[in-house]
Amino acid sequence: MKTQNIGSNFDDFLMQEGMLEEAAAVAVKRVIAWQIAQEMKGQKMTKTSLAEKMRTSRASLNRLLDENDASLTLTTLTGAAAALGKKVKIELVPA
Repeated sequence: MKTQNIGSNFDDFLMQEGMLEEAAAVAVKRVIAWQIAQEMKGQKMTKTSLAEKMRTSRASLNRLLDENDASLTLTTLTGAAAALGKKVKIELVPA
C-alpha cells in the first residue's frame, strides 16, 4: 500500500498546519538571542550591566535573551545592539 505524502518538505507541512510564520519567528529570535549572548560573553558583560546600559530591567533583558519567546520589539533589539557597540541590519529576501 502506497501512502500519500502530506507535504513535500517540512516547510510545506508547517504551512499546511498554519505554523510556518511562528516557526520562522522563533528561529530568528533564537539566532538573535544567541548573537547577543555571544557578544556579551566576548565583551565580558553581565546581564545586569547590559540592562543598565540599555536603561531597562534585567527581566526585560531576560525576555530578549529567551530564545523561546518570539516577541521582540525593534526598540529593544536596537537598544541592546547599541549597548553592545553594534547596530542592527534587517533585510527582506525572496521567500
